[in-house]
Amino acid sequence: MNTDFLRDLNPAQLSAVKSVEGPQLVLAGAGSGKTKVLTYRVAYLVAIGVPFHNILCLTFTNKAANEMRSRTEKMLGVGENGKERRLYGWLGTFHSLFGRILRMEADKLGYTSNFTIYDEEDSLKLVKQILRERNLSEEVFAPAGIRWQISKLKNGLILPSQFEQSAKSRLEQVTAEVYGTYDDRLKKNNAMDFDDLLIKPIILFNHDRASLEKYQNKFRFILVDEYQDTNRAQYMLLKLLAERHRNLCVVGDDAQSIYSWRGADLQNILDFQTDYPEAKVFRLEQNYRSTGKILKAANSVIVHNQRKLDKELWTENREGEQLSVLECDSDRDEGYKIVQKIRNESIKDKLQLKDFVVLFRTNYQSRALEEAFNRGGIPYIIVGGVAFYKRKEIKDLLAYLKLIVNPQDDASFLRVVNFPARGIGDVTIDYVRSFASKNQLSLLEVAERVDEIVEIQPRQKNQLKQFGRLIDKYRKLKDELSISEFTRSLTDELQIVRTLKEENTVESLNRMENIQEFLAGIAEYQSENAEGTLQDYLAEVSLVADVDRWDTKRNSVTLMTVHAAKGLEFPVVFVSGLEEGLFPLSSKEQDELEEERRLFYVAITRAKKKVYLSFSKQRFRFGKLSYQVPSRFLAEIESDLLDHEHGARISSQRSLWETPSPFESLRPSLDTAGVAADEDEPRRRVEKERSAASHIKIGTIVEHQFFGEGKVIEMSGRGDNERVVVLFSANQRKQLMVRYANLRIVR
Repeated sequence: MNTDFLRDLNPAQLSAVKSVEGPQLVLAGAGSGKTKVLTYRVAYLVAIGVPFHNILCLTFTNKAANEMRSRTEKMLGVGENGKERRLYGWLGTFHSLFGRILRMEADKLGYTSNFTIYDEEDSLKLVKQILRERNLSEEVFAPAGIRWQISKLKNGLILPSQFEQSAKSRLEQVTAEVYGTYDDRLKKNNAMDFDDLLIKPIILFNHDRASLEKYQNKFRFILVDEYQDTNRAQYMLLKLLAERHRNLCVVGDDAQSIYSWRGADLQNILDFQTDYPEAKVFRLEQNYRSTGKILKAANSVIVHNQRKLDKELWTENREGEQLSVLECDSDRDEGYKIVQKIRNESIKDKLQLKDFVVLFRTNYQSRALEEAFNRGGIPYIIVGGVAFYKRKEIKDLLAYLKLIVNPQDDASFLRVVNFPARGIGDVTIDYVRSFASKNQLSLLEVAERVDEIVEIQPRQKNQLKQFGRLIDKYRKLKDELSISEFTRSLTDELQIVRTLKEENTVESLNRMENIQEFLAGIAEYQSENAEGTLQDYLAEVSLVADVDRWDTKRNSVTLMTVHAAKGLEFPVVFVSGLEEGLFPLSSKEQDELEEERRLFYVAITRAKKKVYLSFSKQRFRFGKLSYQVPSRFLAEIESDLLDHEHGARISSQRSLWETPSPFESLRPSLDTAGVAADEDEPRRRVEKERSAASHIKIGTIVEHQFFGEGKVIEMSGRGDNERVVVLFSANQRKQLMVRYANLRIVR
């Protein structure tokens, strides 16, 4: 087959692509063509005669997998001159591909192939249910914390029985009890959570040598994207599958390892050459994305990390502009200045709004930014808000589909048995669950035998039987209709759209539009997957991430966390909230600080042309006003690369930011809400606020950090105890202590 497409590669990329046999580590810096190398390597393997179905190519997002597949098809001429339209094989995310293996081998683990995949919300509900059954307080034993601990244990390959033996504290003992019941309940419901999609294949391969050898022989070549983000379970899966042929090619960048909080282990990429002593190492250091000054800034920061592999990005791109530092009075002021800069840049360089991204370290920062964009009349989109498939109306419809495919799915039964409302309340459900437990039945099976439960009233019995007949009807229909026809028929019978339309509120109409979008998405899936079943669709949609649905064509400014931005690029990048205790969020441990630094490195290297770095002198954190200190990362950037706007100056004395006690002489506590930039600053600001407060009277128009502008309509108290009642927009009446409210007099 023709390999002319290799002419698009630089020498380092070409070497990495053409080295076929044995283990290989491709260290690919930001913007160096990492995905390009992986894609060309797949195409090259096929071009030299390796069957596509013998290649396992693993990514971390569906978006990356789809882009790779499309580019590979184009290079190989797939679909041209009447050739097969798509490359069908094993290119996708870890969870989707190993989930696919589990469906084929489910019976070996005691499951059926139609098992349900629980998302985080489903898993959390199950944990809460188990706590309630054991009469354990959710205030004492936080369900989210227990769910997180279970996930961590699973990814560390620690089973319930193992953790139970090592549990010492009361919290650990409760977690062990919940973990064991949680796993049993999943099995009973013929369900797996996200973590199981990686853990169960390991269990399968360790206990069934024939299955392991089957997939070792099938996957002669294994390619892995973003190897620095792999966790213990993913590492073990790769090690098992590559054991026979050892043709394992991993591509990654240790400087972009930013997911330790969800189990990613930086040591996997650092130790690759120890695990595979014969491995070849290729370094991709030429950056095609960013200007010279952006790269120099990134390099000057990441060099401070100790745990790293040697490489240094360079580029033939122009040097470009300095990185601009914005000093802001408050988080509200920060939002205002960012909006102004976007206006100016879009006019000056004729950029579209979609060319801008505003990055933040934590989700709560988005509030002040959103307010600024709303006031400025600039459209924006938040990536990582309420995900489409997590909206209530969509979750309800998906629960119907899941229950139809998997009648053992008790969680889906509970979600929709009274949706739309059927008069089936909690008391009735308790009787149903009790009967199910005593007779080892699923809840749907109980609905069919509900006449045997004497405590349930006739009307509720009738409703449960009707619900059971509805599910049974669609279980029979699912193989007779197309997915699109099937889902529309179900939606029509439930009369959800009609009900929402008749309700005729803004919220109901938005929900109706979401359902229409959901149905359109199913039709689109069907057009692209002619042989796809309802089960296939549910498996795919359960693994969709926010970034997979992000509409890059929409002309709006993008707001997202730095974590969500990984793998993306924009002409202009704003990195907001560069303050100690916020970014870096934590500096207690060296490893934590180094990951925060890698996160900052990722943020900077998203930019093609221009970077703005902003910090606030004060911001509201944890419900109170906090005085902030600029992030140490600003001081780590070489000073000649920075343009300090509005007099912003960052100390070049880097010793101030060194661990273990940064800013010790300047602060009482950096780990809670920020610190004072100088000792007199808090006193001066309080005096200024009190001076302003002395001019407040009934009728004064004031501005509040959270509530915006309002009119003072009542006053009481004196001195430090002075209170005001302010009427804000939408007739919001708020009583505020003048001393703490930080009100600004407008007029």
